[in-house]
Amino acid sequence: MNSRRVTIRDVAGHAGVSIATVSNVFSGNKPVNEDLRERVLLAAKELAYQVDRAASQLRSGQARVVGVLVPDLDDVFFTSLVSRLEVLAQADGYDIVVASSRDDIGLEQSRLNTLLAWRPSGLIVVPCSDEVPQALAAEIGRLPIVFADRVHPGGSVVDTVAIDNREAGEIAARHLLALGHRDVVIAASSLAISPIRERVRGADELIRQTAGCEVTVIELGSVAEHGAELFRNWLERHPQPSAVIALTNVTTLSALSALARLKIDIPAPVSVVGFDDYPWMSARKTGLTAIRQPIAELAAATWQRLRARMAGDSAPAQNIVLQTSLQVRDSVRDLTAVTDRGTVRDPDLLPNPERPAASPKAVH
Repeated sequence: MNSRRVTIRDVAGHAGVSIATVSNVFSGNKPVNEDLRERVLLAAKELAYQVDRAASQLRSGQARVVGVLVPDLDDVFFTSLVSRLEVLAQADGYDIVVASSRDDIGLEQSRLNTLLAWRPSGLIVVPCSDEVPQALAAEIGRLPIVFADRVHPGGSVVDTVAIDNREAGEIAARHLLALGHRDVVIAASSLAISPIRERVRGADELIRQTAGCEVTVIELGSVAEHGAELFRNWLERHPQPSAVIALTNVTTLSALSALARLKIDIPAPVSVVGFDDYPWMSARKTGLTAIRQPIAELAAATWQRLRARMAGDSAPAQNIVLQTSLQVRDSVRDLTAVTDRGTVRDPDLLPNPERPAASPKAVH
């Protein structure tokens, strides 16, 4: 059996065209007649030819490749983000190379070094921590870089795109307060991550200021099964809260799993506000009220900033902030209807299920 790798010369001979024509078809550097293009693509398919990206990169000095680093590819939020970035990149003639740091700073450094070895046109990074990864320190100002999602509220030395995390926490808390809930537990992933701290801060401060109540915060980590066990153990040792705010889609799954294992129904006796908005949340017997992140808008804004930087934009770093919205379903019990039917609720605390996500605003 001939195991020799099929080359661009083989494709050219099979299609009856020049090597330059084959090169232009796959690189897009020069337009190619449609008939010739179809012949080249057919020949490549018949020969099972694979484009040698490394060789192309060596010839050009830089590949039309963008590196994307996320913390966890098991997390549906990050896979959804990557999927949308792939579509946007492809439309502009770029490929993306994806890596996962597994939320480990040491692994993050290694993965970034690997991505940088591709000599990418740019990088999109969801960092492990609030600090700029050491591997990127020398690249700031030289390589187009955008930080997405996990962004310190104080901004960064590179462009950032994220939601208003504090406001997201406030929206969840406001909805619960309006429906009479005071005993609230917040299921967080890790308080070492600034967006999570901001979500906690938004919910905690509003509940304390409005109702004067203490809020319990439990860190459940970023693995759903482990988080479910932690939360189940906590529930077995403490009085049941009236409501839970879960601050990520993973902690939402953890909270729901723990409640199910203890046969605790939703919304009575325990109500739940989740985070992110996926089809399974409305497909449940009890639809889940949740904070919706505008993931399509987040991906688009992230790609637009990187695209602008790759095109030569040298303006100061922009911090783009997107708003979240509340998707109201059936997982929060109305305690005011049970205990105080004659009370007129504070209109400032009433839920607004139709609040739209605002357009990105740039802060320089």
